[in-house]
Amino acid sequence: MSWSLPGLFLISFSAATLLPGGSEAALLLLANEGTYGLALLLAVASLGNILGSLVNYALGRYALRFQDRRWFPVKPRQLERAQAWFARWGQYSVLGAWLPLVGDPITVAAGVMRMHWGRFLLLVSLSKSLRYAALLGLFNGLV
Repeated sequence: MSWSLPGLFLISFSAATLLPGGSEAALLLLANEGTYGLALLLAVASLGNILGSLVNYALGRYALRFQDRRWFPVKPRQLERAQAWFARWGQYSVLGAWLPLVGDPITVAAGVMRMHWGRFLLLVSLSKSLRYAALLGLFNGLV
């Protein structure tokens, strides 16, 4: 089965939201196929993941007024932990957006804490892109 670039984008996008999932396997499968250059794969995966983080930021910034509703995707305890992490480490905690389990709540907390969107975009872009670059670098070194 062949993964397409739009598929990689969508998987990377959803992996960065509060939806469960990961994008690393899709990225490495495409890299292994050799159909696309590593720079293109890095750009597509990073763009999808960054935009997914922006959805989390917007969720935290604008949708928090709905936190008491049953359908609200963030549990109160998750929100408290993310806010505590953000309060302790400050805006640079967004550099941890690539981390499993805590990365997505950090991006929501950045929105809740009303972090400047430009700084958020810069830090999350750096975090997400460097993670994918490191992954592709390891892959390239092993093949």
